[in-house]
Parts: sequence; C-alpha cells; structure tokens
Amino acid sequence: MRFEELNWMDIERYLEEDDRLMIVLGATEQHAYLSLLTDIKIPLALADAASQQSGVLVAPPLNFGSSPYFLDYPGTISFRLSTLMDAVEDVLRSVYRQGFRKILLLNGHGGNDGVRARLEEIMNDVPDLQLNWYAWWKSHAVEAIALKHNLKPGHANWLESFPFTQVAEQPSSPKPPPYVPSAILGAGAARDVYGDGSFGGPYQVDFEIMTEIFQAALTDVLEMLKFE
Repeated sequence: MRFEELNWMDIERYLEEDDRLMIVLGATEQHAYLSLLTDIKIPLALADAASQQSGVLVAPPLNFGSSPYFLDYPGTISFRLSTLMDAVEDVLRSVYRQGFRKILLLNGHGGNDGVRARLEEIMNDVPDLQLNWYAWWKSHAVEAIALKHNLKPGHANWLESFPFTQVAEQPSSPKPPPYVPSAILGAGAARDVYGDGSFGGPYQVDFEIMTEIFQAALTDVLEMLKFE
C-alpha cells in the first residue's frame, strides 16, 4: 500500500498496529534504451510486491539521486550528494516524528551509496530508530543467478531490462564492454566512453531469468522487513 492511496487518518491507524515503512531511493538518469527512471521503477516494484505480502507501507519514492557523471545525457537530473543526504534525512526525521521506527530503504542507484554515512550519523542521534539498506543488484542471491547463467551484471544492460523498465526496442546484439580509462569520469568523458549509455553485455535476456532475479530480490526484501 502506497501513501498516495491513503489519507493521514489511514496512516495514523496503521501506526497503531505497525511502525515499519519502506522508502525507495533511486535516480533519474540515462539507462541506454531503458526508462530514465529505471533506478526508481525496480525498487518501487519490489516495494509494492513486498507490501502486498507483508502489509508494510511504501512512502513516495525520492525520484532524484546523485548522478553527476551522466549529466551530459539529456534527461539526467542529479542532486549534489550533500543535497541528497539532506533530503533523505528530512524524510526520515519527518516519519520518525510521526511514529515510524523500523525503516527499510530500498536503493536502486549506486551513486546514492554515500547516503549511508549520513544514516549512520542519524542512528547515533536517534538510538530507537532501526534502519536497513537494500541495494537489489548487490544481493548475493541475484549475483548467484547471474553467475549460474554466465551473465555479467552492468549498468543499463540485461540486469535492469525488466518488461516494466523497457521503453524502446532493445538491440539484439551484445555490446562489447567499453574501455574505461579512469574510475572517476566527468560527464563529458563518461558520454564519450559509454556511448549509448550501456556498460556492455547483452541488452536483454529471457523473461524467465528476469523473473528469477526479481523473485530472489523480493525474498530478500521480505526477510529484511522482519527487522530481526
């Protein structure tokens, strides 16, 4: 159940029985032939599926993340990391004031990892708050599935190509991984290196593999919502 489907009185009644909440973080950035909101769509789909099974509420997603290296691709909108940290903290302090105490942040974008340092600071200030962080593509279960099928995960390649993230026809031939001259690239250099935006490999794989990936991540999320 999402906040957008409820009024404030519904939330108050929910809090009388449960203090758990899911917050989705992601980005609006280039994903080659996939949706610019791929990094939101995937964790939000996981949150919705987990909510249906657990009853835990889903807060509105934070649609913008930290993506400075993709700013030369039209459609990418990037927060400075400090801005993102502040925004996440403000969201957490708002819902904490209202009674939420167990919060799972479902992150869909690697550029947001710096937020975790701020979360640790908040935990020190608010000791009765329980936070957890889940980045689905880093899941051991997801990595095992990729290894089983001899597939290499990468940005905007098969790993993120779910039916609900596809907005255009995907190229049929795999892309050779580009040569990356440095671990840190400016926006201009990143566009020169990555071209269409994919980091290489197949653009899509069989639907059955993607279903396997999604179910593995969903199992992770449901387990983390137990807050044991």
